[in-house]
Amino acid sequence: MSELTLTVMRLGFLAVLWLFVIVAVQVIRSDLFGTRVTQRGAARRGAPDRQQAQQRQQATPPPQRQQSGGRGRRGAPTKLVVSEGTLTGTTVALQGQTITLGRAHDSTIVLDDDYASSRHARIYPDRDGQWIVEDLGSTNGTYLERTRLSTPTPIPLGAPIRIGKTVIELRK
Repeated sequence: MSELTLTVMRLGFLAVLWLFVIVAVQVIRSDLFGTRVTQRGAARRGAPDRQQAQQRQQATPPPQRQQSGGRGRRGAPTKLVVSEGTLTGTTVALQGQTITLGRAHDSTIVLDDDYASSRHARIYPDRDGQWIVEDLGSTNGTYLERTRLSTPTPIPLGAPIRIGKTVIELRK
């Protein structure tokens, strides 16, 4: 084997070794500091926290007349309220659509929580008009009252759903 071939092989091995070290440092850095979660809307422009909370809060629609088919039945929840965590006071009107929870920017409720996965859980209505919560394979789990969810579970009115430090409830 020539001296040139041996030198090229040594430099190639050294380059692969440095690449491995750089990737290892990046993985350790992301484990220590986590991924960066940016806020939506006003937070990017630097608005105060009180203004952020007001902008996040959505107005609930006026009460609808009771409809046949079960959607407008008495005692059914009309809103999803964040009662603990960084988004306390945020309200989402329940209009029959699926609500996704997690750190991902396209989630309905974006959780700025170290214990939340990017796609953590979802809340959706079933055919009977009852709301169901489902954990989407999160690392730290989703809890309904004090029970960790393993299957899609109906949500009683006012029962706390805990995702990390965030608590969410269905209310009238």
